[in-house]
Amino acid sequence: MFCGLSQEVLHDLDTIGMQLPVPRGSILFREADSSRSVHIICSGQVKLSCSSKEGKILIVKIAMPGDVLGLSAAISGLPYEVTAEALEATLIKSIRREDFIGFLHRQGEASMQAARSMSKEYKAAFVDARRLALAPTAAGKVASVLLGWGRTACCGKQTMQFTMALTHEELAHLAGTTRETVTRTLGAFQKDGLIRIKGSSMCILAPERLSLLET
Repeated sequence: MFCGLSQEVLHDLDTIGMQLPVPRGSILFREADSSRSVHIICSGQVKLSCSSKEGKILIVKIAMPGDVLGLSAAISGLPYEVTAEALEATLIKSIRREDFIGFLHRQGEASMQAARSMSKEYKAAFVDARRLALAPTAAGKVASVLLGWGRTACCGKQTMQFTMALTHEELAHLAGTTRETVTRTLGAFQKDGLIRIKGSSMCILAPERLSLLET
C-alpha cells in the first residue's frame, strides 16, 4: 500500500514503529485476538490462516514483502480475522495500532492508499472464494494457487520462480483439497513439463498451459 507515496509521507512512516526479525514459525498475531498493531513485511513470507471450531484449517493467503498485515482490523478496531505465522526467517516493521491510526489521520494520501489496499484485499478474497467453489477439478485448484503465487513472486518478470515454503498438507489447505491430491497433482505437473521443483524452489515452466486448467 506504500508504493507511490510522497517522500514526506514515507518519512513520517519511518518515524513510527520498529523493525523486528521474526524466526520461522513465530506467530505475529492470532485469529480473534484484539487488534494491537499492524505489521509491514520487509522480507520473508507469512502464512495467513483461519480455523473452524472443529479444527479444520483454511490457509487464506501467503503474504509477501510489501504486504501490510492486520490493516482492516486496525482500522475497524475489530479482532484479527486470521492467524499470521512466519514461514521462514522474516523481517517486519511493527507499528502500534494507535500510532498507525494517527499516521493515517495526518496523511490523507496514506489513508487513500489504505482504502485501495483494503479494496484489493476484498477482491483477492472474492477471487479465492471463486477458485475454491468453481474450479472444475482439483488440478485446476492447485494450478490456480501456483499461478497466483508465481505472479506475485515474479513482480512482472518473465520467469515465475519462487520458494515453496508450504508443505503439501498446507498447500492442500490453501487449495481446498487433500494432501494426497496435491502430491499426485504436483507429480503430474512435473511429468508434463508444466513446473520444475528443486528442493524448496519451484519454477512454473508453462504458465499458459497451466492456466487452461483453471477454467
